[in-house]
Amino acid sequence: MGYNKENYRRIREEYQNHYREAYAEARRRTEEVHEKSPELAALDGQLSTTWAKIAGAALGQGKAAAEQLKRVEEENVRLQQKRAALLQGLGYPADYTTPHYDCEKCQDTGYIGTDMCECMKKKLVLAGYASSGLGQLMQAQRFDNFDLSCYRGENKGDMSRNLQTMRDYAEAFDPATSGNLLLVGPTGLGKTHLSTATARRIIDRGYDVYYTGAVAMLSDFERQRFGQGMTEEGTADTDRYFNCDLLIIDDLGTEVVNQFSTACLYTVINERINRRMPMIVNTNLQGKELQARYADRIFSRLAGEFKPVVFKGMDVRQQKLSK
Repeated sequence: MGYNKENYRRIREEYQNHYREAYAEARRRTEEVHEKSPELAALDGQLSTTWAKIAGAALGQGKAAAEQLKRVEEENVRLQQKRAALLQGLGYPADYTTPHYDCEKCQDTGYIGTDMCECMKKKLVLAGYASSGLGQLMQAQRFDNFDLSCYRGENKGDMSRNLQTMRDYAEAFDPATSGNLLLVGPTGLGKTHLSTATARRIIDRGYDVYYTGAVAMLSDFERQRFGQGMTEEGTADTDRYFNCDLLIIDDLGTEVVNQFSTACLYTVINERINRRMPMIVNTNLQGKELQARYADRIFSRLAGEFKPVVFKGMDVRQQKLSK
């Protein structure tokens, strides 16, 4: 699916508005200088005819057509130079009446030919951060600042492998082929950090990621149940859980388990599995605890459709506080 559709629609509309505004401002400035200088207005009339002559000469063939094109182009350059001198004589810069773009490469269209401009990619990535549900975590938690020195012995080796697993997953991510990951282990061992870093890298690569806590996700379904979970566009807030390229559910097991929450959780997990849409689930619960907490149909999918990534060791945050 690629970039979040709502972000793309909004940013594409912003580009279109910038483009129109740049041209409207250029027209306004042109009218301003024409009022001050009838000579400049007449010169612009001449220039408008040279463009038609250039186009006509360019269509011709043979030596005569080439010579005609050269003469017309030289005349156009002469008129442009005269125009610049007139503008400067009036106290304006030579480019006063040309559209001024935020991005000169794409001229505020967002595209260079059929390729998306880097400026638009950057805007979409930043919008992806904002709409991912991660907030400030996205800025603070990255692969390059995951501190392996907080782990000891075998745990350090295990965590080094977990870090590489998550890096590899992010770099190779493809909504059509990537599988699901189940990050399992006690609190404070880096599950959230590595899943956040994974989300950041996948967003940077142009995919739509949504990161949510299990409690927040079920609250959205609860609001929808009572008719309060609709967006301004008339779609359900919960649509995001089924449509994003990658869904990350943090803190599975902290939510209240009842018939409604179990049904919602099963619906999300089962629907995404059936549609081959990747997920990452973080939980502090171990295998037997997961099996005891959830119905067999949820546990069987977590056990059978997710690759486990096991976190072991002492709470890193407590270690940092004790130093």
